[in-house]
Order: sequence, then structure tokens, then C-alpha cells
Amino acid sequence: MTFQRNVGGIDRIARTILAVVFLGIGVLVFTDGRQALGAGALIAGAGLGFNAVSGFCGLNAMLGVNTCTRSADS
Repeated sequence: MTFQRNVGGIDRIARTILAVVFLGIGVLVFTDGRQALGAGALIAGAGLGFNAVSGFCGLNAMLGVNTCTRSADS
């Protein structure tokens, strides 16, 4: 399966920062005994991390949003 890039620039940087924040919060909260909240934060962080690394966001694709300045084919 191939994904056409639709996440770039500041959007990609913001998703990277948010992924690190959510993953950190998820680990701290999960180990503090609040597993449901921690798991939610870990899942959110993993999703944002995937978006940042792959340059693809399913929600952006459904809404027709493209913040990537390069060609969508690369």
C-alpha cells in the first residue's frame, strides 16, 4: 500500500513535537496507575508519530487537505 504525502512543513514539525509530548505523558500516566488515560495518550502519540514519519494523514486525505509543499507523488 502506498500513501501519497499530504503532511509537510510546519504541520509535520508540530505533529513530531506533539507525538513526543503525548508519548511522554502516556508513559508517565500509564506507570502512575491510570492505564486507560495512559493508553489513550500512547495511541495518540503513535498516530501523530506515524503521520510525521510517513508524511501521510488519513483525516487530511478524507478532507482533501494537503500541507505538503512537494509533489504529492514523492
